[in-house]
Formats: sequence, C-alpha cells, structure tokens
Amino acid sequence: MISAGDIRNGVTFVYDNDVVQVIDFQHVKPGKGAAFVRATIRSVMSGGTKEVTFNPSEKFELAQIEHKDMQYLYNEGELYYFMDNETYEQFPFDKAIVEDAITYLKENDSAIVRFYKGKAFEVIAPNNVELEVVHTEPGVKGNTATGATKPATVETGAVVNVPLFVNNGDIIKVDTRTGEYLSRV
Repeated sequence: MISAGDIRNGVTFVYDNDVVQVIDFQHVKPGKGAAFVRATIRSVMSGGTKEVTFNPSEKFELAQIEHKDMQYLYNEGELYYFMDNETYEQFPFDKAIVEDAITYLKENDSAIVRFYKGKAFEVIAPNNVELEVVHTEPGVKGNTATGATKPATVETGAVVNVPLFVNNGDIIKVDTRTGEYLSRV
C-alpha cells in the first residue's frame, strides 16, 4: 500500500480498477484548508492520461510490475519485434508501446520491457545510446563562441541538437530520457 502523500513520478498503483502510472505530481498546501496532491496519471493498459486530486491520506495498492531485458530485432509495419534474452522467444509489440523508445533503438540493441500481469505496456531505451549522425548542416566558422547548436538527424531518425563542430558520420552519445546531446565518441 502507498499513501497519496508518498506518490512520486514513475510510481505505478491501482486506481479505480485500473493500473496507472504517475507522470507528474504536485503536493499543494493552500493557506486555508487541507493539503492535497494533484497528479497527472496515465493508464498502463489504455495509455490515456488524466489529472486527479487526492487527499494525502488516501491509500492505494501498489501494482506489481515485471521488468524484462529484451533485444530489439526489427520492425514490420506497425509491429516491432523484441526477443527475450533468457528464453529467446520473440514478441511483437504495437507502435503505441514502443513509441517513446524506438527513436533511440537500433536493431540488436537492448531495452527494458515493462509488463503487468503478462501484458507489455512500455519499452524503455537505455539511458545513453551511441548513434551515428547521418545528416547535419556544416557549422559556420566563428559561430562557436556562444555555444550555438544545430539540428542533426541520427541513424534512427531522431533529431538531436548538437554543437556546431559535429559533422556527418560522427558517432555521438545521446541521453534518451531528455533527447539531449552528451558527447562525441
């Protein structure tokens, strides 16, 4: 059990006979009246989001989420195929499940897949990935004093803002949580 006053981003619990994950929360203590918790929650199964308000003393049952390390194999239309690294069984996932992670995953990359009662609901890319820059405009000499950036398209199709010295063919490290450039490899 978890009380509403203890919820944080990423916590998964049962609410109104549905499993939800906290996307954003705010503890509010108004000058008059009782404190409350305002949260944005997303249904794990349907993907719908909504804003709710809780009394901090409300209690909820924590959901048992299973995490599996899987390897991304390939995609075929709207299906993305992953392989369980322990059983070598292949699973097709819809685009809605892999949407956030797929822009940073290449074939044969590892990812974490989250399950609730045997049903996958989210694919999480590694925190940092190394990707090749396939297209970017050349930097203009003399423009580097301000820390200027330019957009660069990487091999997975994601667009990342990079410093002006990064060129086509460079391998860069990207933070998948924020989509930010970290360094050149």
